Amino acid sequence: MAITTNDYYRYKPSLDAAIVVAILYTLAFMGTIFQFLRYRSWVWTVMVVALGMEAAGYITRCISAKNVDNKDLYIIQYTLVVLAPVLMAAACYIVFGRIVFHVVPKEARTTRLLWIPPRLVTPIFVACDILALVFQLWGAVQITSVTPGAADAASKAKKGKKIAQIGVAIQLICFGLFSIIAVRFNFTSKRFATSLEERLTNINEKYCTIDGTDHKLKKNWQHILRVTNIASLCILIRSVYRMVDFSLGRTGYTSSHEWCMYVFDAMIIFPVVVLYVHWHPSKYLPYLGFRLPKHAR
Repeated sequence: MAITTNDYYRYKPSLDAAIVVAILYTLAFMGTIFQFLRYRSWVWTVMVVALGMEAAGYITRCISAKNVDNKDLYIIQYTLVVLAPVLMAAACYIVFGRIVFHVVPKEARTTRLLWIPPRLVTPIFVACDILALVFQLWGAVQITSVTPGAADAASKAKKGKKIAQIGVAIQLICFGLFSIIAVRFNFTSKRFATSLEERLTNINEKYCTIDGTDHKLKKNWQHILRVTNIASLCILIRSVYRMVDFSLGRTGYTSSHEWCMYVFDAMIIFPVVVLYVHWHPSKYLPYLGFRLPKHAR
C-alpha cells in the first residue's frame, strides 16, 4: 500500500487481525473483572486497568484500520497498546511482593534474601515502572503526533524515539533485575516450606486455610510463583521488541511490517493474561487487599 501524507501507518492495517485480537483481550478483560469482584482482590486493579487498555486499544485499532487518515484514532490505539504491558509489569511486582509476605517468616525477610529489603520490593519496582510509563507515554505521544510529510516530522520522530527508548531502557533494566530475583526465589524459598506448613490448617488434597483466613486457598503456592516467572519472561521479550522497534524508527522493518506487532506484542502478552486468569493470585495468596493486615507484615 502506498503511504500518503495523511496515512499514519507504514502498511495496510489488517482489520481481521485487529478484530480477532480485540475479541480475545475483551473476553480476557471480562474474565478478569469477574474474578476481581468475586475474590475482592483490590490490589489486582492494576491488571484490570491494563487489560482494559489492551481491549480498548485493539478495539480502537479496528476503527482506525478503516480510517487510516484519522490522527486521533491512531494516537489512541498506539498509546494504549504500548503502555498496557507496563502496567502488567507492575502487577507482577505486586504479586511477587505478596508471595514473599505469604511464604517468608518475618525474621527471614532480610536484604540478603532478595538483594533488597523485601518490604521495599513492590514500592521500588513499581516506582521504576511508573517512571518507565511516563517516559514511554511521553515518547509515544511525540511519535504519534508526527504528521507525515511535515517539515519537522523527522526531528519530532527522532526526539520521541529517544524519549521512548529511555522509558523502555528503564523498564528493561528494572524488569530484568526483578526477573532474576523472582527466578532465584524459586530456589531460596524452599527452606521456608516447613514454617509455612505449620501455619496451615484444614488441609485436604487441594485446599487449606492459613492464619485463620475465612476462605480456602490452594496450597500449591509455587504455581503462582511460576506463573509470575513465565509472565515476567513474556513481558521481558515484549520489552526487547519495543526497544528494537523504537530504535529502528518509523522507517524501520518493525514499523513497516504489521506482523511484528501482533507476534511480539499482542500474542506474547496474551499468555500473561491467560495464565493469571487460570491461576488467579486470589486462589493461592491470602491477602490481596490494598493493605496487608498487621499480623502479615
